[in-house]
Amino acid sequence: MMDPFMQFASIILLVLGVSVITKLFKQPLIIGYILSGVIAGPFFLDLVHESEVLSVFSEMGIAFLLFIVGLHLSPKVISEVGRVSLVAGVGQIAFTSAIGFVIGMLLGFPVMTSIYLAIALTFSSTIIIMKLLSDKDALEKLYGKISIGFLLVQDLVAILILMIVSSMASGTGMDAVFQSIINGALLTLILIPFSIYVLPRLTDHFAKSQEFLFVFTISWGFGLSLLFLYAGFSIEVGALVAGVMLSMSPYSHEISSKLRPLRDFFIMSFFIILGSQMAFGDMSSLIIPAIIFSVFILVGNPFIVMILMGLLGYTKKTGFMAGLTVAQISEFSLILIALGIKSGSLPQEIMSFVTIIGLLTIAGSTYMIIYSDSIFKRISGFLTIFERKNAREKSTTKKKRDYILLGYNRIGFSIIRAFSKISKRFVVVDYNPGVVKELQNEGIEAVYGDVDNSEFLADLDIHKSSVIVSTIPEKETNRLILEVLDRNNARPIVILTARQLEDALELYDAGATYVILPHFLGGEFAAQLIQKAGKNNSKYQKERKREIKILKQRLKIKHRFS
Repeated sequence: MMDPFMQFASIILLVLGVSVITKLFKQPLIIGYILSGVIAGPFFLDLVHESEVLSVFSEMGIAFLLFIVGLHLSPKVISEVGRVSLVAGVGQIAFTSAIGFVIGMLLGFPVMTSIYLAIALTFSSTIIIMKLLSDKDALEKLYGKISIGFLLVQDLVAILILMIVSSMASGTGMDAVFQSIINGALLTLILIPFSIYVLPRLTDHFAKSQEFLFVFTISWGFGLSLLFLYAGFSIEVGALVAGVMLSMSPYSHEISSKLRPLRDFFIMSFFIILGSQMAFGDMSSLIIPAIIFSVFILVGNPFIVMILMGLLGYTKKTGFMAGLTVAQISEFSLILIALGIKSGSLPQEIMSFVTIIGLLTIAGSTYMIIYSDSIFKRISGFLTIFERKNAREKSTTKKKRDYILLGYNRIGFSIIRAFSKISKRFVVVDYNPGVVKELQNEGIEAVYGDVDNSEFLADLDIHKSSVIVSTIPEKETNRLILEVLDRNNARPIVILTARQLEDALELYDAGATYVILPHFLGGEFAAQLIQKAGKNNSKYQKERKREIKILKQRLKIKHRFS
């Protein structure tokens, strides 16, 4: 038998090699972990055989994953999700579960297996979607906000289901299941006052030392996991509740960032074990059903969301982009199936079946999200049926604006100050409803909409304005703005933003009047200040006072630096 250290080290090196190949194909590392498990499993290298270390790490990985998910389930965040996230989230769960159950029955699966499959395949991966949206700078866009909203709704539903299934996995009957739910609810109700009145004081005390806060956080998570384990639940449920209890803390983001490396390390073991447990010998009869379910998730789930978003009055592009975020299954799906197998409700081969669906849908949806803009342009005409004529994102007042600001952020704050000194006939366009509402409360005309939508730009009559400023750094978006102006033979002053020198030169060639390069402008301003002030400290102090005054103005209107 191989030494445990050598066994684990060999697996880690294997994961590294497979992950490098996975990233070359722009896939999430989860796929690399699962494929590493397949290679390390009994069908190939047989490195995972009876690895107690990996099993313990796997359980800890799930606990850390659910603990961090709980940290993001703050009641404040949930209250900001809004009607659309609740309706779209619950509606998608209901329709996907119902259709998934019908598909399972038509494919010949037993009733209990069809129920598990229908529920498991309902959930989408919050972690993968947040990573992909972050890479696209879309977390603050309208569809990004809505997507994260209904993914949080999914997580809440998953919590309830995991509570039920974890009780069933312990071998108890339905009466005991309901009793466990009541016990869990009572335990949570007892913990709520503690988390409101006692926990903040504890975190304030421990936060005086970063190491102390880290140790307290780990102890809190494991402590509540043990408490819920003794109450008849799994450690995963305890970890979720522990995270939710800490979510109201002002240190929740710091805690989450400190725990992510631990989560990533331990959750790797969970997916490696999943891959190693895939029973390829039993899969021949399940390949076609796996493909059918995968197609349903990749195509059917986005259609369900697009229909719901259309009925709620959103544009076809917002519905399409939000729909793509539910085109894969979640880590919760695999955890739910694992608990079903543990309870004896499901046969072992179902884990391999769902894992294959996970590989296909995660890979497919990743490419769909990365290339979503290109895909939308090609099929936009066919998606008109999902959009109402009076879509709320198109409800802009037709009137002449001399100045238009597209995108409010750190740069936009200063642009608004300049506009307000020149003219009152200006408007701010942003994809973040919270920002739009905040500006409107300040008495500034603001509308929310997607600048990537040429129809929206046309409705805004940007070709009739005198000055257009875009603080959006995406080259494709800025090229679209110039194309809309060219189609209307308009020649206003157009100030755009770019990240790279090459993009700036390309935008100049396309007709931009001026291109802002934020990083270079900061250095240029500092250079001019040094050249002007030299060794004269009083001039630096004068500029310092002016800058502090501006920073306080930003804070006064709750301007957040991202």
